[in-house]
Parts: sequence; C-alpha cells; structure tokens
Amino acid sequence: MTILTRCTFCVAIVATLSCVAAENDIPDMILVGGRIISPGAEWMPDPSGSEELPTGIALSNGRVMMVGPSEKVRARSGPETLVIELGGRSVLPGLADNHLHSIGGGSGVDLSSARSLEDISGAIAARAGELPPGSIIVSNSDWHEGQLLEQRLPYRDDLDRMAPLHPVVVVRGGHEYILNSLALEYWGVDEAAEEVPGGRIGRYADGRLNGELVDRAKDLISLPPPRTRAAEAEALDALQAQYGLLNQRGLTSVRHPGGSLEQLAQIRELEEAGRLSMRVEFLFRAPRSASPEAVEEAIDSWAKAQRKSRLVQIGGVKLGVDGGFEGGLMRDAYEGLWGDGGRFYGLQTVPTEEFYQSVSMLADAGWRIATHAVGDAAIDLVLDAYAETDAKEPIAAKRWVIEHGFIPRPDQFDRMLDMGLAVSAQNHLYLAAPSLAKYWGAERAAWTTPLREYIDAGVPVSLGTDAPVVPYDPWWVLHHFTTRSTISAGVFGEDQVVSRLEALEAMTLEYAWLTFSEADRGTLDVGKFADLVVTQEDYLRCEDPCLESMEVDLTLLEGRVVWER
Repeated sequence: MTILTRCTFCVAIVATLSCVAAENDIPDMILVGGRIISPGAEWMPDPSGSEELPTGIALSNGRVMMVGPSEKVRARSGPETLVIELGGRSVLPGLADNHLHSIGGGSGVDLSSARSLEDISGAIAARAGELPPGSIIVSNSDWHEGQLLEQRLPYRDDLDRMAPLHPVVVVRGGHEYILNSLALEYWGVDEAAEEVPGGRIGRYADGRLNGELVDRAKDLISLPPPRTRAAEAEALDALQAQYGLLNQRGLTSVRHPGGSLEQLAQIRELEEAGRLSMRVEFLFRAPRSASPEAVEEAIDSWAKAQRKSRLVQIGGVKLGVDGGFEGGLMRDAYEGLWGDGGRFYGLQTVPTEEFYQSVSMLADAGWRIATHAVGDAAIDLVLDAYAETDAKEPIAAKRWVIEHGFIPRPDQFDRMLDMGLAVSAQNHLYLAAPSLAKYWGAERAAWTTPLREYIDAGVPVSLGTDAPVVPYDPWWVLHHFTTRSTISAGVFGEDQVVSRLEALEAMTLEYAWLTFSEADRGTLDVGKFADLVVTQEDYLRCEDPCLESMEVDLTLLEGRVVWER
C-alpha cells in the first residue's frame, strides 16, 4: 500500500522534482550532490519511468524545506548554512524498527557472536570461572541456533559439561529457556514434570528432560531479579548507549512492543534530560494472567501513562496467542523435531475465552491492540476475536495490528483488509531458516513472512527485527526481503522477493502509518521532520549483497546529528 500525504508546508513546486518553502527561508543545512530516495514522497519519480532522482535536500528548523536539483538547493543557502557534499551517496528517510525489545547485551553471558557450540561453551565456562560454585548463570537472548555451525541448541547434557558446578539457564529468544541439571534441580523441575498448558517441556529420545522449557513452561522457574534501584543511573546510561548504537545503523524510530511502566519511565527520563536520540512508540505488555481481574488492574495502572510527548508516544497494548519459532500455532501439523508423528500443531499460549475477553475489555477501555500471532491458526484466532469487537464498533480507524504474521493463508487477507488491520513483520527467516525448515518443512518455511503476498494483497505491512531474538541491524532486514537470502541456508521463498523501493517504503512510510505519524514522518516531503540517513553507497544501484553490510555515514533526527562517522 502506498500512502500519499499532502505537503502542507509547500507553497510552490519549482522545476523538476523540487518543492520549495517561502522565499525568505534560509536553510540550516543542505545536502547536495547525491541521490535523494524516499518511496511514497510526492516528488518521488515513478520507478518504472526515466525521470531522474533529485540530488539535493535543504533542512530548516528540524524539517525538510526543499528537495530538488543540487544547484537549486545551493541557491537557497546562506552564510550560516551547513553544506554537506554527498559525493554520490544516498539520502533516505530515517529507518524504523516496528518490533524491537532491546539490542541485547546486559549482564547475562553474551552469546550473540557465538558461531558454534564450542563458542557457547567457552563463554559459559568463562563466566563460571568468575563466580563461586552454585551461583546462577544466565545468558542473554540475542542469539539463535541458526547461527551455529551445528545448527542445534545446547541441551542439558551440553550445559552440564560447560558448567558442572553452576545452575545454568540459556535464554533463547523470548520463548524458551534451556537449563542444565543443577538448574532443573534448583527450581525443582524433575523427570515427573507434567506438561504445562500453552507450554512444552523438552525431552531426549529416551524420555529424560533435555532442559527445554518453552513458552508457558517457562513459568516453572523464576530468573534472578533485574538490576537494583542502586543501579538505575547505570541502566539509564546503558539505554542511551543502546539508542546510540541504533542511530549508527540509521534508525531514528523504534516501536517497543510489550514493555513495563518502569521501562517507559526510563525512556521518558532520557527525553526529559535531552538525552533521547530516538522516536519511541511504546506498547504495554498485557498481564501474564489473562484473567479479567489482572486485565482490569493493568488497565488502571496504565491510565496515567498515556500522555504523548515530542519523541515518545503510547501505541497500545501487546497481547499474544501462540509460541515463537518453535511453537507457532498451525492448522497443519509440524513436520519435524516436535512433529510427534503429526500430532503437534504448535502452542496456544492463552485460552480462547480468556483472549476474547482481554480483547473486549481493552477495546471497551479505548486501547489499541496488537497481538503476537505466528501460525495461521493463531492468525485465525486473532481475526475472530478482532471481528467480534469490530461487529460492535468498527476498528478500521484504530489500525489494530497482527504482530509477526509468519504463516498467513491467502484467504485471511480479505479479513485483514475489511478490518483495516496492519501487519508488523520481521526478518526472522534470515537467521532461523534451518530451524523453521526442520519444524515446518521446507515449503512452509519458504512461505515465512510472505512480504510479496502481503503487499500485492494491499495489506499494510511494516518491517523490523524483533531484536534481540534477531540481531537489530535494519540493513539485514532490507537485504533479506529484497533477496530472501538467509545467513546460513541460501535463498528461501524467492517468489516473495520485493524491490528495494518497496522494502524501504515498508520500513519508513508504512511504519509511519502504523504509528499514526504519516503526516509528519515516513517520507522526505517538504514540511515533514528532517529524520534522515546518509548511506555510504547508492541504495538503489549498489550490487547485492551490499545492503547486508551497508555503512551509514550520517543520521539526523529533526535535523540534529545523532550519528556521524
């Protein structure tokens, strides 16, 4: 879907591909001698035509003042104007991540750079050497077995060898823990453990526990508490540094799906101190218990937090109905690993009645809803619950969301369109292709996040990472969806390739639509905020796999430099 937003600040269209503000305006900054690329902008040429891209852009008071030929942009500059010579580089709208929890890091054992079980062993053994026996070791979550040489998880016996004197919990994404024997013993999870509704307890072929606790089974343990209040200043510094790293990759907007009041308070504290270098859309996390009492209590706690500021806005509430890679709820059974001879269909993490009730209560309280749904059966559940509310009062204007939408069926697209839903999609397949092929079979895995189908059907779809489940680099997202290449398994689903302009539009303009901010952001139209990124190579002309390693030279937020190489 292409959204055209009128340029309310523009008073004249001057020459080809130029839009100029009032005659007496002098820009604070101009960028000339490059290629200005902004899909969906009013001035953007038809990609099928022969019209050339504009080569210059002028900024004033934090907004775009002019886009056009370099010589016309130069003519608008004054003695105080900062001039940046692009030398053929590209200028793009600031990138956005529609589903970013964090970039990883923190105090847990960092496994993000591990490329083998030996690497994991070394990292965990090193941490064990720093701690007295019996101390609990927990890993970070920003890794996946798809990045490992062995293409498998480290299980209980592996972890026992790595740290025989310490309870170890390896956190894998947001849906799975893997425990060693001492950790199982510490939390009292023994061989007699019974399956948990909405969860799965992994076992070896001989029936022994292999240490896996998936989705609701994670509730059998309670990880050590996070930082103490004494470390709040340190945590604030770490959050600022995290946004700084995102700026380095060209990101100017992120959407945090499912956070706490405490997390929101930290972000707002950064903004109030003038230290926030990112636009943030924040969604509250629905209570773990979907009981009416828990939902009502949560709604009451959020009521005072709805204020909007210049950089931070509340985007609604995130719910969930199924598992992740390893537990997406499907109409057709899994093929492998947990296929259980054709009896495993994924995990429904919330009972149907409770989910319906949560949706109804949140809607009645005026909250916008986004729901995690991976498999097609989970998407059915979400569509049915949304439709029940839609029948009472249409929700199209509220732009409710399906988060992830890995495995939709074509027959579900019309229902999405009828209710005005958006899909928040990510590049999980880039990292997890081998695992998904094991779980679901190669054909279903190749269909994962069918961006081509979403776009052709007219479903509004934006892009992101789900970091730290998948690394936070937005250029990996653009590379994957324009090539369908994966990090270790070649090309999956070549028929779902989209163009570079389509992928960029999904990460910029469609994200702006997702966050009700298309009037001010998403394109480099005159009058919109000067959120932009300068890339070292020409985004449209460089040869694959140039996007995968694209370097960013400059990132601006409202015309302010937040990253410069």
